[in-house]
Amino acid sequence: MVPLLIAGAISLACSLLGTRYLIDWLRAHRVGQPIHEDVPDGHVTKAGTPTMGGVAIVVAAVTGYAAGHVHGGLVFTRTGVLVMLAIAGAAVVGAFDDWIKVVNERNLGLSKRAKMGGLLVVAVGFATACVAWTDVETTLSFTRWDEPGWQLTEVGWVVFAVLLIAGTTNAVNLTDGLDGLAAGASIYAFITMTIIAFWAFRHESVYQVHHALDLAVISAAMVGGITGFLWWNAPPAQIFMGDTGSLAIGSGLATLALTLNVQLLLPIIGALFVFETLSVIVQVGSFRLFGRRVFRMAPAHHHFELGGWPETTVIIRFWILAIMSMAVALGLFYADSISAGVLD
Repeated sequence: MVPLLIAGAISLACSLLGTRYLIDWLRAHRVGQPIHEDVPDGHVTKAGTPTMGGVAIVVAAVTGYAAGHVHGGLVFTRTGVLVMLAIAGAAVVGAFDDWIKVVNERNLGLSKRAKMGGLLVVAVGFATACVAWTDVETTLSFTRWDEPGWQLTEVGWVVFAVLLIAGTTNAVNLTDGLDGLAAGASIYAFITMTIIAFWAFRHESVYQVHHALDLAVISAAMVGGITGFLWWNAPPAQIFMGDTGSLAIGSGLATLALTLNVQLLLPIIGALFVFETLSVIVQVGSFRLFGRRVFRMAPAHHHFELGGWPETTVIIRFWILAIMSMAVALGLFYADSISAGVLD
């Protein structure tokens, strides 16, 4: 437990202080967020707000992760290092995207092909390294490696891992449209991952995740890093995380789910991100097939804004949905642990 507390506390302090100094540096260098034309009118006033705040989240998380290994003889594991590298790698892809937007002074960064190509490099590298260098289970799992435990084979697992990372990074990216929305929701998701990882560590004989404590430290570090950032990202935001942050968060959630063998539980843990993504899919599909829009605007948070909800109301109510999905996910995980005889 102590390494988790150290990782979370150090990451929180680094992010809280680092983000403040990052805001000043970004303002001095005029690194501001261009606003897309196809958003509610109230967002126009946010143009020029410092962006790329995800740098503070990732640097703080890496620092907290390293600090968590100072106490108690905890060692770095290959799996933990690969997860952290995947988080940093996705952040680099996002940073390129954010920087191009700033330089061109328009809300168009990397092309879709270039961004996806960068994410695929990160995802394929992570997945193949896991299969080659770690003892990760190559099964499709809900709460543990053998539940339901459908064997994907190494190649199948790599393909599934790549798809999950790509899908999750884009889902978080779509959700990052209101001040503090994605940051707040992701805190609950990483808290869930921290609890699951620590539980798997305490009951290693059942869950067969030999690197669980190291993964719990990563999750705790992400909680601290995002929380410190949210202090400055809360509405009205003084800084945006940008794709730097959203892609890093999405990569972290996906890689943790893969290495903790809770891939099928991830859509419940991140139900808000799934809902936002589905709203875009439904909107685009309906318009192309029938020429009609289902939502006033997609992603769904803009639909409710245009329906008259104040931005803070949308954010808080969506946070509540994230809390509810966290509760459901932990309830299902705990119920399965009882059925597995963990508490006997």
